[in-house]
Amino acid sequence: MSRIRSVAASALEVNRRTVLAAAGAVSLSAGVGYALRPTDSQAATPPTETEAPVADSRRAAAPAPLAPYTKGTTLASVAAPRNSSGYRRLGDGPGWKRVVRAELAAPRSGRAERRTALAAFVQFTDLHLMDVQHPLRLEYLRSHDVHAWRPHEALTVPGAISLVERVNALRGAPVTGAPLHFVMTTGDNTDNNAHSELEWFMKVMSGGRITPNSGDPRHYEGVQNSGLKLYWQAASGTRDHDKALGFPHLDGFLAAAIREVRSPGLNLPWYSTVGNHDALPLGCYGSHGDRYLAEAAIGGKKLMNVSAADAKKLQDTIKNAKDPKATGYRDFLKAHARAMRSVTPDEKRAPYTQADYLKAHLDPAYQGLGPVGHGYSSANLDAGTQYYAFRISDDVIGISLDTTDAGGHYEGSIGTAQLKWLDRTLKDHKDSYAVVFSHHTSTTMTNTRPDPARPGEKRHGGAEVVSVLSAHANVLAWVNGHIHKNVVTPHKASGGRSFWEVSTASHVDYPQLARVIELVDNKDGTVSLFTTLIESAAPHRTDYADLSQTGLAALYRELSYNAPGANRTLAGSAADRNTELVLKKG
Repeated sequence: MSRIRSVAASALEVNRRTVLAAAGAVSLSAGVGYALRPTDSQAATPPTETEAPVADSRRAAAPAPLAPYTKGTTLASVAAPRNSSGYRRLGDGPGWKRVVRAELAAPRSGRAERRTALAAFVQFTDLHLMDVQHPLRLEYLRSHDVHAWRPHEALTVPGAISLVERVNALRGAPVTGAPLHFVMTTGDNTDNNAHSELEWFMKVMSGGRITPNSGDPRHYEGVQNSGLKLYWQAASGTRDHDKALGFPHLDGFLAAAIREVRSPGLNLPWYSTVGNHDALPLGCYGSHGDRYLAEAAIGGKKLMNVSAADAKKLQDTIKNAKDPKATGYRDFLKAHARAMRSVTPDEKRAPYTQADYLKAHLDPAYQGLGPVGHGYSSANLDAGTQYYAFRISDDVIGISLDTTDAGGHYEGSIGTAQLKWLDRTLKDHKDSYAVVFSHHTSTTMTNTRPDPARPGEKRHGGAEVVSVLSAHANVLAWVNGHIHKNVVTPHKASGGRSFWEVSTASHVDYPQLARVIELVDNKDGTVSLFTTLIESAAPHRTDYADLSQTGLAALYRELSYNAPGANRTLAGSAADRNTELVLKKG
């Protein structure tokens, strides 16, 4: 890998400033309205073999020797079912072709020979690393809604590690061959807002040994060994609802699911954006400070089964945002106290706060290949913010927004201070292209209830964010997740201003994807954004006898395909997957 990088670096004539950007040493702003500059020691740091250099876009780049290529991407192959009915076994399917999107600008002939690389990076989103034994989980909603619990949820950690392995194996950007600059994860990195999950996430991304278990260190305690037919009882003889659909009996499955695994960590710098599942307990409750729920999270009782009618009532209050402070949820748990089962208490399951989240990112133990804080800084910690801007390359900046609402509910919005900061940052860097990152999409920013920490501040929805972005000619893309589906949306404004909104599928629901994004100058008055989807490194075919770390990652994908009620449209149309998105230069 280091040899490949050195070849590409030579071909692209890397300079000192852009190497610093790739190493994460150049931060523009930490959401408090001023710039942070690298220290002298950072500025003097020479590039190493593990740093991913950024192309010097001020010079014409030499043709990249490794491009174009398809290996390891969905251009080459995508997991697909090998049988047509019942439980589907996966295998190697045909790849997805690239589609040129011309709604915002006409592609001009000969651009492939003229173009130069501006930037290249990878987007992860919605990893949903889960402590599946957590006492506050809502698995029992499955009695009303089959989508509320997934049979593969115990395997999120080996599945995410396999995605890291895929990125580490890529030779560079598929279209240009340019070195990949960084990975950005756009939120819902954890699932239950638990300290246990946050530790696992940081180790998945930066490297380390992980035991995806909590409670009793000797064995699993949760819905999958409960004997309840509502859930897949993989290692027992119970004839549960999922086995009736063809799910296999797998001796040793639960023991393997909580066994120690190892992440190599990304061989690129990585940045982090916050999602509602990271900021709110269960992704929907603004209940930090609620003593009852905090104690229940680390306590020894877990509710596993309720009636369909009770499940529907609770789910409706969540979906309709009728209980953002979790008052009704607390009462619901108290009313079902006698039905709870005993589990081993564990303080690691406690909910983490915004400050905890920032401190974990700033912890040197989780630095990986950087940058320090993974975008966040001590300024964020002091100001109580989770948004920032950073330099991607000489010609491109990145802006990470916090679209979560501490007041509760899973849809998003941003406050006036952040909206003004976004506008100001784009103005201050009008000579650089900009890529904006967030968790929520423009259509899911509909939750404008006040932030309890800033009760007098107005909240703004997606339409207002689109309006601000459309006012700046330097905005190329808004990259996000949350909806667990591939959707690419053109946004066109007056005066030739336009940008693409790129929403990427999750890594918990099938097809479990991430996305490589390349920005190129076509040298003809247009810019192209190339999007290329990737799967994890796990083989498409599964072997039920293989419960190794790799075998579990393969099983994670196959089980997700077969999850009852799985939405098979989340891959999106061909125009939402591998694309070339053309824009006029601002």
